[in-house]
Amino acid sequence: MSVARLIDGMRKKGAPLVAALLALALLAGCGGQSGEDSSESGGAQADKTTTQVVVQTASEGFDAAKVYREASPGVVTIRSIFDEGAAEGSGFVLDASGRIVTNAHVVTDGEGSDRKEAKAVFIEFPDRNVVPAHIVGFDPFADVALLEVKPDGFELHPLRLGDDGELVVGQPVAAIGSPFGEQQSLSVGVVSATDRSVGSLTQFQIEGAIQTDASINPGNSGGPLLDAGARVIGINQQIETNSGANDGVGFAVPISVVKRSLAQLRRRGSAEYAYIGVSSQAIYPQLAEKLGLDADHGSLLAEVLPGGPADEAGLKAGDEKLRFQGIPYQVGGDTILAVDGHPVVQPDDLARYISAFQPGDEVTVEVLRADGHREKVAVTLSKRPVGEPSE
Repeated sequence: MSVARLIDGMRKKGAPLVAALLALALLAGCGGQSGEDSSESGGAQADKTTTQVVVQTASEGFDAAKVYREASPGVVTIRSIFDEGAAEGSGFVLDASGRIVTNAHVVTDGEGSDRKEAKAVFIEFPDRNVVPAHIVGFDPFADVALLEVKPDGFELHPLRLGDDGELVVGQPVAAIGSPFGEQQSLSVGVVSATDRSVGSLTQFQIEGAIQTDASINPGNSGGPLLDAGARVIGINQQIETNSGANDGVGFAVPISVVKRSLAQLRRRGSAEYAYIGVSSQAIYPQLAEKLGLDADHGSLLAEVLPGGPADEAGLKAGDEKLRFQGIPYQVGGDTILAVDGHPVVQPDDLARYISAFQPGDEVTVEVLRADGHREKVAVTLSKRPVGEPSE
């Protein structure tokens, strides 16, 4: 069986979970209007025993039990009800005002611009309180959603946000969530890699993702990935698997991306990203030599979308096909060498640099033309569309 990348919202669309969720809604005081009844908004008790599964690690300088004690009170289970089923995932408390963070795919359904919010969302806290949540907004590009509950009647435990900028491979981390419905479960591992590119809920990639071997399974989506200080360094988002369950390759949206997304969701309930309108392939030394390029790095433009910012600025894609070292390339066009002075070296550098800007910003790209001369070109970025597969 081929390896598959699974965005794990624990999306169960069978009747048993729907029935369980409807029962949960009744226990939470739901009189009938999908979480709108004011009697649900505080102090409701779910008649359910919370299972705690705690795994410790002996890694020097990393106390998994301490991380769990500090962070677990702020980790929640999220249940979403849709027209044709339900989903379960995880999340964490952002602040004392009642804001909750999770993955967008936990509380939304559909494709592209047709993605819709769940009909109702319920948050279960570690103390067994179950309350309805309002979706403030969601960001399909970063797979982040911001929820809000009324905190009246019970105590909230916000988690501290960390910094993914200094992460190193081998650094121990912990994940807390509700895999397969087993609430408040802890798994530990290390940072396996940084700066990965993983799928979002659009045709664009999430850049800078954290790869970890901490066990992440369906139901962990939206839960925190934590450092030794119990600070959130990412949101557990997806796994790469042969079996449909954890094979030791999990991915988290980095907290730097999450912070940027949340800032926009707080302001207007949606998020916007800059867009240059190209599809590209990374240059490496052997490919550059094969093509006779006077550069050993850059992004070879395979496609320039008509009417997009790059097209308006006069950038050109290749129109010739080449297979080199088993990989097909579209050659004969421009190569972007740098963005505002930052060299494009790694495969995701172009997308990462562009995503740091806002729609309407003007950037200067250094271009190696097909005829061999270099040129600096001003490009005015536009707003990234939901469905186009390009940077």
